[in-house]
Amino acid sequence: MADRMLFIGWGTPVRGMEARGLEVLGDALGLLGRMQQDGRIESFDVTLLAPNGNLNGYVEVHGSSEQINAMRDDEEFIRSTLDAALIVDNLRHIEGYTNQGVARQLEMWREAIAKVPQGA
Repeated sequence: MADRMLFIGWGTPVRGMEARGLEVLGDALGLLGRMQQDGRIESFDVTLLAPNGNLNGYVEVHGSSEQINAMRDDEEFIRSTLDAALIVDNLRHIEGYTNQGVARQLEMWREAIAKVPQGA
């Protein structure tokens, strides 16, 4: 079961490049689909958001630490990211934790908090 995730978010498309943006998104989703079929990632979810001026959509890619790291080093994934970076504002990749990874992170937070004097 996946314990890691990669959040890939993007903002507004570059004006005049909206059609290319849809093409790049389609190519990226195709790549992720192939990676899932090949077992290189566990799964992914796509979310398109209502217009808001900050974040137009995001993809959550789920896998193990090894799968997420290998994906980030994959040349085809890097090329896809470069294509996206040229046609959307505020492209971001943020690593995170999911499923059992959340439990481990919470335990580490508890351990860290226990070292901090608590006062009112």
